[in-house]
Amino acid sequence: MKASLSLSWELTTEHAASSCGQAVLVNLTTGEAFGPGDPVQPYPGRGYMRATLAVCRLAQAAELDTAEQALIARFVGSLPLR
Repeated sequence: MKASLSLSWELTTEHAASSCGQAVLVNLTTGEAFGPGDPVQPYPGRGYMRATLAVCRLAQAAELDTAEQALIARFVGSLPLR
């Protein structure tokens, strides 16, 4: 399952870093995968944030179907947003 969040980011269970159906946030430019609590920099020059927050922000601008929204909810729900 994949959810395209932008041209540079996707949430997927199809990456090697994903295990047991847990999605990872993937930087499509570098191929690097991030778990829910990992720091990421989704917007160049804007600093780092937890991957769960980055997914929430990126998802606001993405057009997502019901299955993609469910994937995002599982990823975001795996850690508090803080």
